[in-house]
Amino acid sequence: MLAWVTTAALACAAPAQAADALTILTGGTNGVYFPLGIALGKIFSDNIPDRITRVQVSKGSIENLRLLAQGRGDLAFALGDSVQAAVDGDGEAGFKARLTGLRVLGALYPNYIQIVATKTSGITSLADLKGKSLSIGEAQSGTDLNARVLLDAAGLGDGEIKSLPRLSFGDAVAKMIDGKLDATLQSAGLGVASLNRLSNLNDIVVVPIPADLVATIGPPFVTAIIPANTYRGQDRAVPTATIMNYLVTRADVPDDQAYRMTQLVYGSLKEIAKAHPAGGKIDLAGAATSPVPLHPGAIRYFRDNKIIQ
Repeated sequence: MLAWVTTAALACAAPAQAADALTILTGGTNGVYFPLGIALGKIFSDNIPDRITRVQVSKGSIENLRLLAQGRGDLAFALGDSVQAAVDGDGEAGFKARLTGLRVLGALYPNYIQIVATKTSGITSLADLKGKSLSIGEAQSGTDLNARVLLDAAGLGDGEIKSLPRLSFGDAVAKMIDGKLDATLQSAGLGVASLNRLSNLNDIVVVPIPADLVATIGPPFVTAIIPANTYRGQDRAVPTATIMNYLVTRADVPDDQAYRMTQLVYGSLKEIAKAHPAGGKIDLAGAATSPVPLHPGAIRYFRDNKIIQ
C-alpha cells in the first residue's frame, strides 16, 4: 500500500489546498531511497515557494517508474537497469510497453548487491544457496530485477533455490531473526538500516559475488568491494557488484522546474550525505551520465556548471 510523508511548507507559502504538490517516489522505509527522499523533500520545501513536497513510500524502482509514467509522481529514485528496461518496454522486467516519457535528472550513488545469510544457515557462497530460502526484494522493485539477473547468471534458476519470497528489506530481516529465512539479497547503498539491524541481532555471513561472474553479466553491473566492517561481524572485505541509481522525472515537467530540482539536488550534497552515508557517494562530476536521455532542464544545469559542454 502506498503511503507518503508531507514535508512542511514554507511559512510564506499559499494555503495547502492552493499549493502545488511535488511528489518524490522513494522505496521502503528500511532502504536508502526513503531517508534520501525525506532529505530532498525538506530541501525542496525550504527552497521552492508555494510547493508542498510529498515523499511517497513505494515498492521501489519498477513501481516508481510506472507511477511516473502515470503522472502520479514528479521525481523518482530508480536503478539504472530498471530505467533502461522501462524505456525498452522489457516485458520480463515488468513493463508491458515502452515508457517513452521518462527523463533523468542525474546519477546518484551505486547500489551494492548485498547477499547476507545467517551464520546458522551454513551459507558462505552462491553455490550454498541451493536448497535454501532467499528473499529477493519486493515485486516491482529494482532489487527483484537485480536478483533475477544475478541468480540466472550464477546458474541458480529453475528451482535450484528452495524458495524465493519477495519480501521488503524489513520483513526479510524479521524472518531471518525469527529463523524462518536463510538469506536476503538487498540491492542498496552500504550501511542499509535493515542489514545493520540484522547484524546487530544475529551472526551473519556476507556472501561474495565473484568478479568473473559480474564480468559475465556485464554493464550496467560493475565489480566492487564491500569494505570490511561495513556490518557487525563482517571482518573481511567481500567482492560484489554495483549498479548506479538515478533520479528520474517526466519529459513533460517544465524545463525551469527540472533545472531548479537538479540545482537543489547537486547543490545540497552535504545535507543529503547527512541523511544516509550512501548520499556521500554522489559525485557531481559524474552526475550527467544516464542510460536514457537527460531532461533538458538538467542538461542546462550541467552546462552552466561546466559538467558537460
